[in-house]
Amino acid sequence: MRRLSGFLLAGTIMLLPAFSAFGTAHAQDALTFNGDVAILSIAIKPDKTADFEQVMMKVREALLQSPNAQRKQQAAGWKVVKSSTSMPDGNAVYTHVISPVVRGADYAIMTILYEAFEDPAERTRLYELYSGAFGAALGGSDNSVAVDLSRP
Repeated sequence: MRRLSGFLLAGTIMLLPAFSAFGTAHAQDALTFNGDVAILSIAIKPDKTADFEQVMMKVREALLQSPNAQRKQQAAGWKVVKSSTSMPDGNAVYTHVISPVVRGADYAIMTILYEAFEDPAERTRLYELYSGAFGAALGGSDNSVAVDLSRP
């Protein structure tokens, strides 16, 4: 239970870092995974899904354009899926499915974005889009493959 609580806290850190009242980013803790597959579900405000998806496309761009080969590996194994049904409160459910996990790689959203986009105005814009869309961390897990049915 302690590991799951720590993982959920880490997932929340991935999704919404600590910021000052002035919207300037503080250092964000790294978010790494030890398993083969990581799954994180979040609630996004129904009128902000386009903003969230725009930010995730910027994460994709940041990963693919990074000179760091590990970042490109992260992009190759990271999907964000949207549930076909909304939560009772109207929020949309998005799930980050990371498979395979790149062990040791930092998956913190704002860290990835700030690494790629150095302009303070762009950083602020991305943070505001992301934080404005975020509803809640719903849960997550760091998993190891028990049985791979695709392999003989």
